[in-house]
Amino acid sequence: MADPVQAPPSPSPEAVAEAKRLGRGAVDSLPEGALAERLDAAAREGRQLRVKLGIDPTAPDIHLGHAVVLGKLREFQDAGHRVVLIVGDFTARVGDPSGRSSLRPMLSQREIDANARTFQEQASRILDDDPQRLEVRRNSEWLEMTMAELLALARTTTVAQLLEREDFSKRWSASQPISILELLYPLLQGYDSVAIQSDLELGGTDQKFNLLLGRDIQRHFGQPEQAVLTMPILAGTDGRRKMSKSLGNQIGILDEPPEMYGKAMSIPDEAMPEYYELLLHRELPPDLPPRDAKRLLARELVAWLHSPEQAAAAEAEFDRLFVDHRPPEDMPELTVSPDGHAGRSGAGGSGAGGSGAGGSGAGGSGAGEDEPTIHLPAVIAEAFSVSRSEARRLMDGGGVSLGEDQLGAAEHDVSAERADGAVLKVGKRRFVRLRVL
Repeated sequence: MADPVQAPPSPSPEAVAEAKRLGRGAVDSLPEGALAERLDAAAREGRQLRVKLGIDPTAPDIHLGHAVVLGKLREFQDAGHRVVLIVGDFTARVGDPSGRSSLRPMLSQREIDANARTFQEQASRILDDDPQRLEVRRNSEWLEMTMAELLALARTTTVAQLLEREDFSKRWSASQPISILELLYPLLQGYDSVAIQSDLELGGTDQKFNLLLGRDIQRHFGQPEQAVLTMPILAGTDGRRKMSKSLGNQIGILDEPPEMYGKAMSIPDEAMPEYYELLLHRELPPDLPPRDAKRLLARELVAWLHSPEQAAAAEAEFDRLFVDHRPPEDMPELTVSPDGHAGRSGAGGSGAGGSGAGGSGAGGSGAGEDEPTIHLPAVIAEAFSVSRSEARRLMDGGGVSLGEDQLGAAEHDVSAERADGAVLKVGKRRFVRLRVL
């Protein structure tokens, strides 16, 4: 008669307490008690917990939405555990179908490699890059598998299981196509957990299916099943939609301090509790006026991702521009001439030529018929490295002023006399003083 299977020992009180502390702020800790069990097992075996995060290197920049998960990983590092970043250079060729209604376009290997390097460099702003606390792997190490290995992986999961995924289910119900390639993605991501022997995997709430499937695949290959933590998805600066570069509502990890501070100040009041909880890991002070709460958030974000000194300087610049309404004292100058030559001088500038800034007799400029004029879309393109069409769009939308005057669609060309010595302002934080030759 076979011996009965021994149940795993109950986790120690210390493991239970650590699981509660490290799981704070997560939406789900699945299955219940699994994190404490994995912490207890690691402690009994005298090793670090292996905490997995998969990176999809399909975009080069990361933002504060990513920082929610990265900040939680840093908590595990600070508790003595080891984070394993899985750069999905192989799975990026498949493309994560989460939340998509069609197959994602494939990237070239060069694009994937460049994005992976950039992501890792930016993540180091938040993570401890000590090799004892951080391990970075590429899943091409183990996913360049033989057909026999792929078939063995495919046997772990049924089509019915995969169609339980919300995005697949919706597309199937709507008779929209689902490629075999997309169905393989969750299996490949789950096999990453097998390859690195993951104890715990983190991800956004939109990744819950994939993370739990990793447990099934580990069990199939005879490994202890990982615990799962899902983290909230941070709203963008509009306070409504998921933070995303494509939506233009992101605060980038590498944004310059004044830009980061200014974007934080634009967050709607109703979104502030979420930002405090997910990024500062504390509640919004109940007695702090909304504007002061935003200033505190902005200062702490810049201090975290840059330095306290840069946070103070960013706040001072914000006050100068938006409280005192004074342009920066050290703004660059741009010399322009009606014959089409331009060049920078002064703070932050570098020589440039051939902007095509000149013109004459343009309608709506306020200049006489023979009076020389300056073509402002060309000047804006030269000064701020945007296209002329983008410069015209900014002017037509009321986002450009010259001196004290907001410019409109009829003022693409202004007289040289009006432009000389005037401050050209684009958006809220870009300035240049014009000098006409």
